[in-house]
Amino acid sequence: MIRTKTVSILALDGVQLTDACGTLDVFAEANKQTGKTIYRLEVVGTKQGPIQSSSGVRLMADRVIGSDSLNKTHTFLVAGAPGLPDFQPTQKLLDALKEELRQARRYGSICTGAFLLAATGKLSKRRVTTHWAVADALAQKYPSLSVEKDALYVRDGPVRTAAGVTAGMDLALSLVTEDVGREIAKSVASQLVMFFKRPGGQLQFSRDESVSPNCRTTFQELQRWVAANPAEDLTVPQLAERVGLSTRHFTRLFRAETNTSPAVWVEAARVEAARAMLESSDSSPKQVAIQCGFADVNVMRRAFRRQIGITPSEYSKRFH
Repeated sequence: MIRTKTVSILALDGVQLTDACGTLDVFAEANKQTGKTIYRLEVVGTKQGPIQSSSGVRLMADRVIGSDSLNKTHTFLVAGAPGLPDFQPTQKLLDALKEELRQARRYGSICTGAFLLAATGKLSKRRVTTHWAVADALAQKYPSLSVEKDALYVRDGPVRTAAGVTAGMDLALSLVTEDVGREIAKSVASQLVMFFKRPGGQLQFSRDESVSPNCRTTFQELQRWVAANPAEDLTVPQLAERVGLSTRHFTRLFRAETNTSPAVWVEAARVEAARAMLESSDSSPKQVAIQCGFADVNVMRRAFRRQIGITPSEYSKRFH
């Protein structure tokens, strides 16, 4: 006999609706598919009254954090909000959140909710994930965490963390699988028109800002030229000659400016150029490889897997 599990989602002002509502919809559909109340769902706020979402739509909390729940929380999740990476929680909020987590059987976060959860210390030395755009910031702010940048969701002991926005639904589906089995979860995915297991990780949706011109004028001009001419000879000696520096001096200055080597940067730039072509044209991966300066399609495939986590053919299917 399956007991009803209370799933609580903490939503602060600025919450992204999909983080909260999309995730809850997966659990609600599990109730519908089983014909039973497997999950009791609630939105938890930090104060009485409406919660203003990032879109302007308001949510009403079922209770305030720290208040007694009629049913002991089984799963407590913190929803993301654009401002959470820079949010400074009060000690009162942290204490209330710690108590909620202490009572929960499992807990976690969706998207940038990981920043608030990490502030409690309850993620220390855990494997976690968050939105790809702020994964490095999370790792820097909380160095005891092992941040898996490409993962859609991560399970580590009682902790469950999801990547950006819609990945909260992927996480919820994995929790349904844990609780009531694979077949019910597959029915939920089918009804909600979502992948039961989404192919690839979240880096396939990322945009690599590190390949944008981001250093001194000489190198900015070089970076723009590389982006416009990925099929040219982009070996380190050729790049150094183009800016009038010795290979050694160029390599040292480039690493100091970009925090990466010229060869690694060129590969990332070529992958970004290939992504753009795969998104906007009907060119085959072999044609794209040639036009973007890869030695052959196999070299491009390996670079894609390193940078994006999937093959060029798989990536192309997302857009055609």
